[in-house]
Amino acid sequence: MPRANDPAQETGATLPSVFRRYQFFALQIREKYLLGAFFVLALAAVLAPALPAAGWHIPHFVDTRAWLGVPNAGDVLSNLAFLAMGVWGTERLRARNDAPVGASWFFVGLILTCLGSGFYHLAPDLPQRLIADRLGMAVAFAGFLGIAASERISARAGEAVLVLMMVAGLLAAWVARENLTPWVIVQFGGMAVAVGLALTKPRPGALGVPLGGVIFFYVLAKLFELGDATIFEATGHLVSGHTLKHLSAAMAAWPVIRALRPTGPAPSPH
Repeated sequence: MPRANDPAQETGATLPSVFRRYQFFALQIREKYLLGAFFVLALAAVLAPALPAAGWHIPHFVDTRAWLGVPNAGDVLSNLAFLAMGVWGTERLRARNDAPVGASWFFVGLILTCLGSGFYHLAPDLPQRLIADRLGMAVAFAGFLGIAASERISARAGEAVLVLMMVAGLLAAWVARENLTPWVIVQFGGMAVAVGLALTKPRPGALGVPLGGVIFFYVLAKLFELGDATIFEATGHLVSGHTLKHLSAAMAAWPVIRALRPTGPAPSPH
């Protein structure tokens, strides 16, 4: 029978805690790749030539029609789709305790995007309003990348990516008043990371969010944005490409919401 102060017994009791501590700081191979990708993006944001914001902000949204006193009604009111998806997703989260990291911030970001983008499109000739538009987008994008990292890498990777992208996105949105380079890198570099994560096998225990579906609607939104005037003419001035951009971008939340659908049996009415 071992003595109460047996060194072997004491060592056996302390080793697991020490092992867990070092295990926490030991990076998995996927985490190392992810860290390397963000390091490259950070270098690009710092070293890449500046893109002056003044030369890029040229509002040319084709649908300027007012409706019920709302100027640019199509581009303003289509932002309500972000609000609807954000509220719907937030309600879905209440019934789940296994939601991936970043899901709540993703839906909060959609609601903020509705407010910020709607505010901007009321008077798009005022470039300072773009800050409000981009801040909401930055929050939603950070939430999505947190979801992607937690689904494909690890929960702690999701937490780290969420915090990193939240800070980087908000700073880039603010700096974009004068230099667009950080914002471009956050948006397109971050999406490149998301594509890489979507092509990675989900980790054991992941909820199963179809990242490819989110990326599909995001790319579709970008195509609608580029075809603003073309779509407006093709539809006989029924709807513009930028209005469809908002609707498609809001639909990017649908794959996440669907993955959060209730799994238990429906409650009995009696």
